[in-house]
Amino acid sequence: MNELLLTDDERDRAGARLLAMLDGYERGLPKADILPAPDRDALAALLAAPMPERGIGVDALFDSWEDTILPNSTAVAHPRFLAYVLGPPHGIAPYAEALAAAINQNCNFWQLSPAASVVERSVLEWLASVVGFSAAAKGILTGGGSLATLQALATALHDRVPGFHATGLQRDAAPLVVYTSVEAHRSVDKAAAILGIGLDNVRHIATDSSHRMDVSALRKAIAQDRTDGLRPWCVVATCGTVSTGSVDPIDTIADLCAEQDLWLHVDGAYGALFLLSEGMRGLMGGCARADSITLDPHKLLFASLEAGCLLVRDGSKLRDAYAFDSSYLTIADDPLMTDYMDYGPQLSRNFKAFKVWSALQAFGVSAFREANERTLALARRLGDGISATPGLTLLAPVTLTAVCFQVDGASPEEHTKLLETLAAENVALLGPVVVAGKRGIRACVTNHRTSEADIDLILGRLR
Repeated sequence: MNELLLTDDERDRAGARLLAMLDGYERGLPKADILPAPDRDALAALLAAPMPERGIGVDALFDSWEDTILPNSTAVAHPRFLAYVLGPPHGIAPYAEALAAAINQNCNFWQLSPAASVVERSVLEWLASVVGFSAAAKGILTGGGSLATLQALATALHDRVPGFHATGLQRDAAPLVVYTSVEAHRSVDKAAAILGIGLDNVRHIATDSSHRMDVSALRKAIAQDRTDGLRPWCVVATCGTVSTGSVDPIDTIADLCAEQDLWLHVDGAYGALFLLSEGMRGLMGGCARADSITLDPHKLLFASLEAGCLLVRDGSKLRDAYAFDSSYLTIADDPLMTDYMDYGPQLSRNFKAFKVWSALQAFGVSAFREANERTLALARRLGDGISATPGLTLLAPVTLTAVCFQVDGASPEEHTKLLETLAAENVALLGPVVVAGKRGIRACVTNHRTSEADIDLILGRLR
């Protein structure tokens, strides 16, 4: 007997209990606590318990899942979980994740994962078409948007800094400078710190009244840095800022980058997949002019965590940055397959593409288009309701699905208390926000389960 395998009887019981647990979780979501109070005694006992010398068995394990894990987990899939840019997973995700775990493909070179290689390529080519990239684009699925941005800036270094592969930044040369807006995600700063660019060489450009990067201020900053003997190198524009959902004027920024010979990366982790909606293409169509772009299928494609994505318009530049020779991994090239170890820093990689591909197959592209358009409409409904309510004021235009508002005259502490009350009453989980120095509250409707009734319930309680 293999002590690490289940018996036939244990497999039957595990399968039955898992299906019952998934079904019960789904059916119980509408009445679930969005933010359950942690059972600290149970969690402390879990932490204090030593790993058993002899296993507790399938049934006891499932009991612990039901008694401790589920009751102490945030109900991200609840229809009024609106605190972050984090939607619930689609319905096929648990099953796709289970099969991916069972076959355990290592998505590094194609011999270890032939079907997975083609599935990931299929997903990436479809995502590139959504953005508007040509067939020359290449990409890779990542652990999330932050890693995709890090890998994008590393690609830009390899492309724009001669000899970077050999000497890195260990050379006698003027510092490189990267430009982004004051509203940009902190992953840009983090990437600059990790890659050795340094936070002192990140310029946070002011924004206009709509919280978009001010291109005239960007132009002035680039000119000043050139005058000071520094090396402007990369601009990171944002397609959906995390606070307000604003979209930088990407076309105008792309014109400036072309003029100044700067790499343009677009952080589209939040907003770029709204390109699925025809009505959003005028706002963010400039994404197709980026050298690279970050997407997050675990946001607007509702894949379970983790599923980020980096696309590079000229795919050869991505491969040049990450391909290394390894004789023990070398096999024949195949025009159908892709060795993803040559397109990113990882060797061992799991089958992230499977849950994305499976959902597109099961539900069709139109289902995601309609879900995204519904979240946009619900955000407008919430924003209109806020505007129509005396005593509540929008802090920013509702560009995508982020709705930022304040209670007129309320202190920061009173805003915090309101958030706590809404959560304690299980009305909604919303989040804090600071917009142009003003503290308030933010709802982000990136939840395909949210309905008009949920929005009206929140508005009613606020009033």
